[in-house]
Amino acid sequence: MDIQEVPQTPGVYVFRNRFGEIIYVGKAKRLRRRVSSYLRPSRLKTADPKLRSLIKSIADFEIYEVKSESEALLLESQLIKKYSPRYNIELRDDKRFFLFKVDSDAPFPRLTLARLKKNDGAEYFGPFPNAGAVKDTLNFLIRHFGIRSCRARIPGEKEYKHCLLDVVRNCSAPCIGKVSQEEYRERVEKLCDVLRGKTKAVTVELQEDMQKHVKDMHFEKAAALRDIIDNLKSLFAQSPRKFLNAKIGNSSGITAINELQKFLHLPVLPKRIECFDNSNLFGSQAVASMVCFIDGEPATSEYRRFRVKTVEGIDDFASMTEIVGRRYKRILEEKKPMPDMIVIDGGKGQLSAALEALKKLGIEPVVFDRFEKIEEVGENQVIIMGLAKKHEELFIPGLIDRPVRLPKHTKALRLLQFVRDEAHRFAITFHREYRNKAISNSMLDDIEGVGEKRKKLLLSHFGSVAQIKKASQKSLAAIDGIGEGFAEKIYNFFHTKKNPK
Repeated sequence: MDIQEVPQTPGVYVFRNRFGEIIYVGKAKRLRRRVSSYLRPSRLKTADPKLRSLIKSIADFEIYEVKSESEALLLESQLIKKYSPRYNIELRDDKRFFLFKVDSDAPFPRLTLARLKKNDGAEYFGPFPNAGAVKDTLNFLIRHFGIRSCRARIPGEKEYKHCLLDVVRNCSAPCIGKVSQEEYRERVEKLCDVLRGKTKAVTVELQEDMQKHVKDMHFEKAAALRDIIDNLKSLFAQSPRKFLNAKIGNSSGITAINELQKFLHLPVLPKRIECFDNSNLFGSQAVASMVCFIDGEPATSEYRRFRVKTVEGIDDFASMTEIVGRRYKRILEEKKPMPDMIVIDGGKGQLSAALEALKKLGIEPVVFDRFEKIEEVGENQVIIMGLAKKHEELFIPGLIDRPVRLPKHTKALRLLQFVRDEAHRFAITFHREYRNKAISNSMLDDIEGVGEKRKKLLLSHFGSVAQIKKASQKSLAAIDGIGEGFAEKIYNFFHTKKNPK
């Protein structure tokens, strides 16, 4: 990359040696100024031995543009933790920035802190460098939204008896039925909105309370609320970003797919890549996703979501067969071109399931040979492979028993990881939305006499259970097929339901 192409914006720069290894990661307020300072011949004369050694080792560099210096600090830390560059010292310890974690798949989710993001189905927000603000904000959010802090997966009377008095006072106590599971999840969703950066409603409420305390001359309480407001603004002024998906340079996508073609000896440049993943919770509400990358960059308008229709219970392989079959059956029916490459999130099993679906459609995989270069892709052929997480191995037809490992730290591998992780994120997000909608809609099942037909009438008219709850009895009765009697039942169900103490 030419130094004149580097912008004068905040970001992170990455230096590589002639072997392609990352040797240094740094941050800058103005990228061009900082990077060019290393490349001036005069710098070598005044540099200490360590810096001189670094400068002499630089063979190539990449940049990651971000929006602010604080984001550059976070990204720099993440990359140093991930690659442990030889010339970085200060940030090579094991300390990581805090993340907020919501265990969304739990019946009654909790809010906790984590330092490492895992593929455990939880939702993570951050990272955030200000540890003090994070901890204070955690305590506030738990109290404000009445989120439980006990560790049991499903809390009950036992947990309530051992709960501290100050916690009980602030907790919504789902353990003893003070709120239903649906009502508790609504609290969690509002909490997640704040973690996503939607803080206006909360800060307005806090500011009103602060003014009341000032008026009553309770200055210590007002100061405490002021600190909470400042924490919320500092942490969530911008919605947390996934920095590792930042663009590298001005042509990173094209560079990456060219590198991918070179490493795998592909007969065509993989300009369009489609990747599949599926998600379920203990076999229920199974869904899947397909993401699309064009020229190495996400093409979000081409993303697709699927509800698995034909599979009972937990069967990831059968789910993969169904969704791949549905996707490319439609492509063939609409006479659209196949992608240059299909990537499956998984190893042998998931790849075999996808191949089974393609075979039924008359589509054959390109079969690779370690010693023979493939010259072209046949008319009814497609390049397909599975990417397994454990060792980042590629399972490719013809090389199934000898999986391929791309060199670490290469753009080609990072692109495939990005594609795979994006498919996983998209599947998890869809599953969470689908599950929460199903839980919410199930509330209507508890209303006597409201069957599937009336449920559909209500949901098609109002759009969601939340809007049905807000509706007046008169507006409910105005719907054809509901009438006065059922309108009264529905209204009373939501407005006179007693919460057990």
